[in-house]
Amino acid sequence: MSQLRNSQTIPDLRKVRINPDYWYPLAWAHQVGKAKVLGAVFAGRPIAIARTQSGKIFALEDRCAHRQFPLSLGVVCGDHLQCGYHAWRYDQHGRISAIPYAGPDTVPPPGVRSYPCREAYGAIFVFPGHPDLADQVPLPEISLRDSPDYKPMCFSRQVDCHYSFMHENLMDMNHQFLHRRLMGNIRPELLGTARGDGWVEARYHFHHLGGRRHSGSDLLSFGGDHAEKEYDVMTIRTEYPYQTLTIAGRDSEFPSVGLWCVYVPKDPDQKTNQSFGILMIRKPRIPGLIHVLWPLLRHFAEAVFAEDRMAVEAEQRAYDELGRDRNQEVYPVTLAVRELLISRGIAPKPDECG
Repeated sequence: MSQLRNSQTIPDLRKVRINPDYWYPLAWAHQVGKAKVLGAVFAGRPIAIARTQSGKIFALEDRCAHRQFPLSLGVVCGDHLQCGYHAWRYDQHGRISAIPYAGPDTVPPPGVRSYPCREAYGAIFVFPGHPDLADQVPLPEISLRDSPDYKPMCFSRQVDCHYSFMHENLMDMNHQFLHRRLMGNIRPELLGTARGDGWVEARYHFHHLGGRRHSGSDLLSFGGDHAEKEYDVMTIRTEYPYQTLTIAGRDSEFPSVGLWCVYVPKDPDQKTNQSFGILMIRKPRIPGLIHVLWPLLRHFAEAVFAEDRMAVEAEQRAYDELGRDRNQEVYPVTLAVRELLISRGIAPKPDECG
C-alpha cells in the first residue's frame, strides 16, 4: 500500500466533505408509519421523509416554499404532503399542488427540491447528490440482512466527530487494547490487505495472550462452529462510503457475524454524524438460543460501540483544540483509508483550508 506523504497539496482530511452522490440511510423504516412524516438531515440540509397511506415513501426539502416552515411538521394527505402552517400542498416531486386560499388565476410558485428515496433492508435511503445519478448508483449490498440464517440488530447513534475518524477506527484493529475490559487481552495479526477502485480491505486474526479466550471475544461469533472459533478471521472493508466487517473461519463460506455501517454527516461542517449500522448474527443450531441471548448480545455490542465513540470524539476534540490534524499515523491500512476518503470525498475550498 502506498503511504500518504506530508504535502501541502494534500487537503486536510478532517475538512473533506462526504460525497453526496451515494445512497445514505436517513431513518429506519419503522420510524415513518403510514400517513406520517419525519424530519431528517444530511450535512446541514433538512429533509422531510413522508409515507403515503398506501405505503409509498418520498423525500422533500424540509422547508415550505411559502414561509420556510418545516414540512416535517405537516400532514400527509393521500399522496401529498400538506404544510402545517398555511396548508400548502406538495406532491412527491416537490411541486405545489394546492394553495387552499388562492384564486383561480394564481400561478403556483416553484416548489421545493425532491430527493430520490428508496426503502431497503429496513431503512429509508435518500440520494442527496445530483438526482440524475441516482439510477446509476446502486444501493449498498447487504445480503445477510434478509437471510433466514441470520438475525439482524439495527442501531443508530449520534457521534460527535468527523466521519473519517470512524472509518479509521474500524479499519485499524490495533486499538483492541481499548476494549480489554470487554474482550480480554488479545493481539491482532494483520493477515493481508487489498485495495481496488473505491475500496480498501484488511484481514486480521486475533491471538489470545496467555492462552485463554475471553468470553467477550466469543460472544458475537457464538453461531459459528468449533473450527471457526479456533481460527476466526476478521475481514474489514471500506467500500466508499460504506464499511463492512465479517468474522468467519479461515475456510468458512458463511460468516458467524456480519456488520454493515455508514456514517451520515448531520451538520454543515460534518463534525457530527449519525452512525447507522446493521449487525447480522448467525443463528446457532439450538433453536431459540439466539432469542435468549439477544439482550446480552445487544448490551455487548452497545458497550463496544460506546468505547469507540468515546475514543473518536476525543480525537475530534483534540483536532478542534489544536486547530489542525497532528496525528502521527504510520499504519499502512489507516494511510490507505485516508487516501481513499480524500480521493472520493469533496475537498475543501481554498478559503476553508485555514
